[in-house]
Amino acid sequence: MVRQGVIPCSPISPVAGITSEALELYRVAHLRSPHLSIQAFVKTMCDLHGIEFHRHLSQSLRRDSPDWRLKHACPACTYILTNEEQLRFKILYAMDGNDSLKRILRRSLDDDDDSLGISSELPTAQLLVSDRYLSRNFVDQFARDTACATGDNRPAENSCEGRWKNMDDTKTKKAWGIYDETGVFIAVCRHGFCLLITDMVQSGELTKYPLAVVAKLLDAFGDRLGGGYDIGCQFQATLDNSLLGPLARSLRHTLLVGAFHGHAHRRLCQLFSLTTYIKGLGIEDLETCERTFSKSNSLASALRYTTVFHRQQAIDSYFEHNDEFEVYGNLSNFLHSNYKQALDILANGEAILPKVMEDLGVEDESTFERWLEDEKVYLKGLTREPEDETLHMEYWQRLVNLRASQIALDAATNMFGTHSQHDPLSYDADISNTRISENTRRHALEDYERNLKLVQALEHNLGINNRWVPEDGEWQKVGRLVANRKYQRALDRLEGLVVARIFELAKMNRAGTGYKLRKHIARALQTRSAAIRSALNTYNNLASTVYPPRQTLKWEEVVEYAFLADFDLLRNTRFDISSLPWSSPAARSAMDLYFKMCRAREEICRLNIEVRRLVTYIRDEDKYLRECEDRLTVANPALAHQIAIHRNVRGRFNFRHLNRLHDISKLPGFTGTLVPGVSACMGAGDSASLPDPHIPASADTQEELDEEEVAEEVAEETSRSLQDIVLITDDFSQLEVLDSGEVEE
Repeated sequence: MVRQGVIPCSPISPVAGITSEALELYRVAHLRSPHLSIQAFVKTMCDLHGIEFHRHLSQSLRRDSPDWRLKHACPACTYILTNEEQLRFKILYAMDGNDSLKRILRRSLDDDDDSLGISSELPTAQLLVSDRYLSRNFVDQFARDTACATGDNRPAENSCEGRWKNMDDTKTKKAWGIYDETGVFIAVCRHGFCLLITDMVQSGELTKYPLAVVAKLLDAFGDRLGGGYDIGCQFQATLDNSLLGPLARSLRHTLLVGAFHGHAHRRLCQLFSLTTYIKGLGIEDLETCERTFSKSNSLASALRYTTVFHRQQAIDSYFEHNDEFEVYGNLSNFLHSNYKQALDILANGEAILPKVMEDLGVEDESTFERWLEDEKVYLKGLTREPEDETLHMEYWQRLVNLRASQIALDAATNMFGTHSQHDPLSYDADISNTRISENTRRHALEDYERNLKLVQALEHNLGINNRWVPEDGEWQKVGRLVANRKYQRALDRLEGLVVARIFELAKMNRAGTGYKLRKHIARALQTRSAAIRSALNTYNNLASTVYPPRQTLKWEEVVEYAFLADFDLLRNTRFDISSLPWSSPAARSAMDLYFKMCRAREEICRLNIEVRRLVTYIRDEDKYLRECEDRLTVANPALAHQIAIHRNVRGRFNFRHLNRLHDISKLPGFTGTLVPGVSACMGAGDSASLPDPHIPASADTQEELDEEEVAEEVAEETSRSLQDIVLITDDFSQLEVLDSGEVEE
């Protein structure tokens, strides 16, 4: 076979072979595109030859049940042991959309029209079979769910909405006409294993994509899931008002906001959704998607002009390879790094916090919990202005407008009657001036009457009998409220400029940012700094006019702001909170340190569980695969060889993992154990279950292969016998021709 250019797939009784040309094609293609895996190439060859692709290995190991890969994606998250401590969040995951992996939609060209033509892509029957990818039909059913959620149960106004592009409905619902798939929406566990992928089709980051992801995860994993999303505060309201809401609440699903994106959320949103203040979360930042996208973006250039099938195939193959060789290979490093980081936080906090508490006069750490609740109550009161105050401020503004229009009317009336009889102007010029004065007086009268009607309507609604004048106490009180509103708007502008500066500085220091983009950001920062100075001057001028006077800010203070919490404490102008203990910078630093220490202790508890899960998984998985391999060695040596290859995919990292886990056990402060436990997962195909390998029906046993070999030998012998008969017959026919020629001579 080798001499004929065919490489057998098995050294014993091969039933399939691969030509050397196909192997050379894959070698060259893989060198050009390292993301092209063997499995993707084999699937492509099956598609070209019209043959169905069979997963013989997963069937043999009994790991072909629905969602088996999803339910066993991460050993540290899903390999639950018996009698282990129950965590508040069974699984922590992050989800987000990314618009880098776009695909251009081929359209017909029309020379007479500049508009986009109709699609010119040919229909195809190729469909990706992967439990990692959610189908379009599955996702689209949640578009109807989203429409139902926008009815009477519309979510309450969200104060963070204007800060995020994917919260803006006008941008979210606008399709990108040039593209078909405008990106992907993924979910990954906290360790980086890809759980689910779905395509964003001719749209931005619509709510149907996270709804579909949450529905699938709830179905696979059940209760106590914690999901991080950059607009988790807004999406929580959408989820609660969707048809999925009752199920999510019954299973205690929690939506959170990642640590990085939490910079641009309001302080009240941070208190309820930011990772620092959520019990049971540990030190997880829920920004795993950003790290995942930083690597997957390298696929973008190769996917722009592919077909739908080949784009999905490339993305699925990339994440499959990344999970097996990158994420799993670095799993023990992740555990070691987090354990060390948590211990460092505790060591630092235990050295600093007692002294800070003594300086603040705080005797019990529970005081920080009470301060946090007080801040929540305080900030809830700032979400809306009282309705009566709003109406009184509007009435005050109408009175100011009425007085201004009265002054303008009096001035226009006086101007109309002040023309001198000895005016040297001509008669025509005098008529023109008279008409201008009359028009000015008429416009001033119309403005006065319009403002008067508005004032009268507000007086009727508010029940005011005597019109306010500047000497009244009500006038002065509401005037201060109006000044406070201007102060709030100046603070909002200053806050928005500083937040933009924070993100631009972060982008400048991010790996992968090119030189041109860095220069562009630098120029933007120069412009931004000038705008911040102007907004700061406006803010300081208004801060001294409100009652009580508010804190003025210096340039050095503003440019160091990193969280919006520093701005939110300046917002309330009805009460002076400077005397409250939790409002001082020192108290707030102490609060943050205390809650970081709480999260560090929770992280250690979670890591103790995950370390033992990984140790148990390594032992059980290796034992299960070896026993399956031994049982198939005689019955089906080719399949046993494939199991050995599969065992080596993750088994190659076992030695590294065990060494790193040993390093964790040697850390000062380690409270866990490396003694393997007992898995609670005992279903078919699970690592702890009894090995019972199954030989797929399409695969031949050794007896069948021997019978086929005997049959082939018989057929070959018969063929040779028939060939001999044909040769003998041909020889006789030639002899007869020669004999007849001799007779004629």
